[in-house]
Amino acid sequence: MDTIQIDGWQGRLGQGLAPRQLMATIYAAKDMTAKEIARRMDCSPSTIKKQLDTARFKLGMQRTTRGLCLEAMRRGIIAPLVLALLVGAEHNPQVRPIRRPEAPRSQTVARIQRLEEAGLTA
Repeated sequence: MDTIQIDGWQGRLGQGLAPRQLMATIYAAKDMTAKEIARRMDCSPSTIKKQLDTARFKLGMQRTTRGLCLEAMRRGIIAPLVLALLVGAEHNPQVRPIRRPEAPRSQTVARIQRLEEAGLTA
């Protein structure tokens, strides 16, 4: 299966998105604006907006670019490269259990007043 790797992200071709739409989606997942994506891909911002709109339509009428990125990640079309490496290597770190105290902690507050001050106010 062919993949596209861009700045720590991996995208899979042949999963429903065209290569340029996949690239635009990866850049959008990196929280880049249409103008920044257009500079990277050497095209106009309106072209990027159209590619993202088409990708949203192909992945089920997502309303926002964030929804597009989440849906693409859910379907496994795009993924951060670190996550892809961890899943591929089956890295299972040891998880330490959380130790809780057996009894809840309480706080005692005492107010001490001098007798002289108590006699003056009375």
